[in-house]
Amino acid sequence: MFWRIAGFDAKAVPKTKDHTSPAMSEITQKRCSNHAQREAVACCPGCNRYFCRECITEHEDRVLCATCLQNLVEPLPPKSFRFPGLIQSGQFLLGILILYVMFYYFAEILLAIPADFHEGTLWKAAW
Repeated sequence: MFWRIAGFDAKAVPKTKDHTSPAMSEITQKRCSNHAQREAVACCPGCNRYFCRECITEHEDRVLCATCLQNLVEPLPPKSFRFPGLIQSGQFLLGILILYVMFYYFAEILLAIPADFHEGTLWKAAW
């Protein structure tokens, strides 16, 4: 079945004495990179090392070892700035400056309102 899916002709692949393909007999002689006493069942395409059934996993239709899977799932962290405290301090000061400007103009608007408005005489004059 595998040969049909992959597009190979099973008759064209040379067989060894025990009726397995050369690639299959090669992998049966390999040992797991993590467990030397265990026979390897797959080769990780990321690092090209051989692993047993416990050490290999399938991810998005690919067989990967735990290390390659971790590198795939958790990419390298982004480069950090040289002076992160300086940037945060600058952002804090910029926020304070923006708040100061907002409150300043809000106070200017309140001061521009005539005093009669606060005393209630402006409302009485309108009626």
